[in-house]
Amino acid sequence: MADTPVDARDAVKPTPAEPLRPPTGAPNVLIILIDDMGFGASSAFGGPCAMPVAERVGAEGTRFTRFHTTALCSPTRQALLTGRNHHTAEMGALAEVATSFPGYTGVRPDDCATLAQVLRMNGYSTGMFGKHHQTPPWETSPSGPFDRWPTGEGFEKFYGFIGGDTHQWVPALVDGTKPIEPPRTPEEGYHLSEDLVDQAIAWLGGLNALTPDKPWFTYLSFGATHAPHHVPQRYLDAVRGRFDHGYDRERELTFERQRELGVIPPDAELTAPNGRIPAWDDLDDDDRLVGTRLFEAYAAMATHTDEQVGRLLDALEEQGVLDDTLVFYILGDNGASAEAGPYGTFNEMAYQNNVLMTTADIKPRLDDIGGPKAFNHMPSGWAHAMNTPYQWSKIVASHWGGTRTGMIVRYPARVPAGERRAQFTHVIDIVPTILEYAGLPEPEQVDGIAQKPLEGVSFAYAIDDADAAERHSTQYFEIGGNRGIYHDGWTAVTQHWLPWPDPNDVVPALADDTWELYGPDDWTQAHDLAAEHPEKLAELQQRFLIEGAKYNVLPIDDRQRERFDPVVAGRPDLMRGRTRLTLRPGMSRLNENTVLNVKNRSFTVTAVVTLPTDGPAQGALIAQGGSFGGWALYLRDGHLCYAHNFVGMHTSTVRSDAPVGAGDHVLELRFSYDGGGAGRGGDVGLFADGARIGEGRVDRTVPGLFSFDEGLDIGCDSLDPVVEDYATPKGAFTGTIATVTIDIAPDAEHDPDLVLRARYRKQ
Repeated sequence: MADTPVDARDAVKPTPAEPLRPPTGAPNVLIILIDDMGFGASSAFGGPCAMPVAERVGAEGTRFTRFHTTALCSPTRQALLTGRNHHTAEMGALAEVATSFPGYTGVRPDDCATLAQVLRMNGYSTGMFGKHHQTPPWETSPSGPFDRWPTGEGFEKFYGFIGGDTHQWVPALVDGTKPIEPPRTPEEGYHLSEDLVDQAIAWLGGLNALTPDKPWFTYLSFGATHAPHHVPQRYLDAVRGRFDHGYDRERELTFERQRELGVIPPDAELTAPNGRIPAWDDLDDDDRLVGTRLFEAYAAMATHTDEQVGRLLDALEEQGVLDDTLVFYILGDNGASAEAGPYGTFNEMAYQNNVLMTTADIKPRLDDIGGPKAFNHMPSGWAHAMNTPYQWSKIVASHWGGTRTGMIVRYPARVPAGERRAQFTHVIDIVPTILEYAGLPEPEQVDGIAQKPLEGVSFAYAIDDADAAERHSTQYFEIGGNRGIYHDGWTAVTQHWLPWPDPNDVVPALADDTWELYGPDDWTQAHDLAAEHPEKLAELQQRFLIEGAKYNVLPIDDRQRERFDPVVAGRPDLMRGRTRLTLRPGMSRLNENTVLNVKNRSFTVTAVVTLPTDGPAQGALIAQGGSFGGWALYLRDGHLCYAHNFVGMHTSTVRSDAPVGAGDHVLELRFSYDGGGAGRGGDVGLFADGARIGEGRVDRTVPGLFSFDEGLDIGCDSLDPVVEDYATPKGAFTGTIATVTIDIAPDAEHDPDLVLRARYRKQ
């Protein structure tokens, strides 16, 4: 003690701790992920969608021609960020349809840490921009918990959206964990893809200026080209008429270009047209016109998105860090989506509720396609063309059309320019590849928790040697019963259910599925060898079961849209056991998975309010969903109104007979559900202070999902409003709300899979 200086001036200054940094030479890491883009979509892989930046990255880097995903959004993203199979990481399906079965809970285990966590703990800055779609839906409320939001999964910066998709013109934005409004309106030139890149450029500019010695990991996950296909008008104008030859001819043209580019071998075969999709020549003129317009929006959106990638790469080049960055440009988290069915849709939320639109439904709104008033998606025939040369599409995990997408790697220090690699690779291989290039070991523990081994294989070996024997030799695939197994070049597959709603489709029992077998030389899965080699098929079927047991695939759950209901699915539910919820002003953007479910049952809404004295009351008391599906209880010129927006196709409105006067009131909506299944109608009663003031009828209601992104609001209708009938901006209420209480009947009605039994009729 006697030798210890009292005055710091007399003490020897200790050496400050060095800031944490990864090994010398560790690269920056940039993962760019495009949504719902098939192998045959981008011009970089022979497709019709002009993507010159992807072509440039391909010329400066290496294209992988046998890169695979899981065939669906949430599972691929969980696998991408953890380096484990999607069932290992508990994301066997979409987060919104999680169950309590192991492999399907939607809750990433702590022993499957993300790449962002690992890199951050090794000295990287980490940021994510765009679509997440991995947070358990019951954890998306202001109550959290937030440890499986991006900022809880290792990202120091997050700017984007949490759900499966969002309105590109009016997105449900989140900054960190805080919901925010878009910084501009569509009329002011706002578009989500541009905003994401603006935010990424600004964030990276700060890092490169302040800590140039510290590498960063940026994950840019576009909502594009997932529906809705929203894009500025000039991009639509640029493609008008370019695809009038139709989707069958487009498959042939794309196949020819793919051969010329060498992204498929010379002896590859174009698979046969899909018999469940009408031939282009069998469509009438209106079908062709509408379908092509819907596809033009997709193609234009692909070009627009690629242009934003170019802005980011140009900014990195200007900042002098592009060549120090390991870039993965992944052109699809699954194959292109055929979910909208043979004739497409004006509103993606329609097919999410098993409602198919006809050409006649869409044609009157042709000029709105791609703009803020549409939520459009292309027909299945065009999606099939975007997956050329393969069979099937997104969701169909059995065939390459659902799982094989284009991927390009750029890193001049290690990755050759203008080359191609054909080794089998999978999305779970990205994490070990990055760790190898960064000189970092696979983590044994993260936050004191022992980690499951990575299940992917680094493909740096393939980049170094084009002729190297592939190291990822076995891979299972499974989504909703569509399943397959790859082993030493052979594939055994079975397509279990359609990727688009069809009330007439009969889904067999899992044990009754027909399996197909494809040999090692069959690049496109064109020739089924099951009858010729039954012993090989049996061997691979057994291997699927072994892999399925190993990775939590079993038991397989092939239930479909009924799993949107947490009671049916058996997952955690924030409202479990409750039939009453009281909400207050200021509560906004509440995801429908975090509030009481009013669908397919009787319910009551009671609002305790004070109406203004300086004019008739206006605005929303409560609104849920948006202009493509939802409901609202609101006042217009003092009249109490209830509106139910049926998937953007029809809005039923019940209005009180007389306006409600100023002062304190208890206003009620009583909805009496018809029963007899899902999506049925009901009788509406409107009350003020216990007295009936209006009544009416709603003939059809949304059965499964109002919206992935539009939430529930009190005292307003944020983002894209349910109705256009508000007299105030975004339905801002002009009175005062004390409380709004929802009471629901305890049991909801269900059809198997929520199928609306009205037959689809082409008009």
